[in-house]
Amino acid sequence: MEQKNGSSFTGFILLGFSDRPQLQLVLFVVLLIFYLFTLLGNATIIALAHLDPHLHTPMYFFLSNLSFLDLCYTTSSVPQLLVHLRTADKSISFGGCVVQLFVFLGLGCTECILLGVMAFDRYAAICKPLLYTVIMHPRLCALMASASWFIGFGNSLAQTVLIFLLPLCGRNKIDHFICEIPALLKLVCVDTTVNESELFFLGVIILLIPVALIIFSYGWIVRAILRIKSSTGQRKAFGTCGSHITVVSLFYGTAIYAYLQPSNNYSQDQGKFVSLFYAIVTPTVNPIIYTLRNKDVTGAMKKVLCRGQDSR
Repeated sequence: MEQKNGSSFTGFILLGFSDRPQLQLVLFVVLLIFYLFTLLGNATIIALAHLDPHLHTPMYFFLSNLSFLDLCYTTSSVPQLLVHLRTADKSISFGGCVVQLFVFLGLGCTECILLGVMAFDRYAAICKPLLYTVIMHPRLCALMASASWFIGFGNSLAQTVLIFLLPLCGRNKIDHFICEIPALLKLVCVDTTVNESELFFLGVIILLIPVALIIFSYGWIVRAILRIKSSTGQRKAFGTCGSHITVVSLFYGTAIYAYLQPSNNYSQDQGKFVSLFYAIVTPTVNPIIYTLRNKDVTGAMKKVLCRGQDSR
């Protein structure tokens, strides 16, 4: 990477929402509330999945993975944003920017794959109920979860290396609140057509392969549910998939909008608010979506609370 005046390049300035000073206090309060709810909601899911033996199933194993991922995902960007919203110093070191991009992108890629794995779990539960425990063996679950993390961060490593090999020619003001690929590409001082094609290809692979698995799984799931003669049975089967479909729609909708559109159509302001949505709103609502109509989780929560009261 080219540097300005030899070794004078020390880091980046994250402009964030500094062009809207009247919005910064409101954003700080709203984001702080959302962040606290994200920590509480996802930590609760993880704790319940660990404490209640009835939740020691593949579905809740993957759900606790998703909750842990969401905790890390939000924490990789929101605390820094909260500090920048209340201070004049909005700098981030070069190394900090590299790490933030790698972690933020890696967690996002991992979630893409994990949501596909969770769709396969629902397919096995509904389409192969008698073989479910055989198919979704604990070792296979652990292998699929590990593969999600490994592939996600492997893809992130490739994209991070590609973006930071490009010359910035001393440009260091990022019109975003985090180090993210579309915003970093705006700093590059050479033609990025080939590089954007490579990044786009990697993004398509990491998005479309899990999407294909989700479509395949739910195609068979719908077919199996429609064969159920009881309307009550159909509603119950659809209910077990409704939460996952909602989460998939929220996550993939924002991710596709943010990453799979031409750079000349990319609006920095829109990009910031889309990133805010999938960095803080989605991880906050995921626990709500999965617990609101889930009798197993609400029942486990009541047991833990009652146990706590009895111990007093």
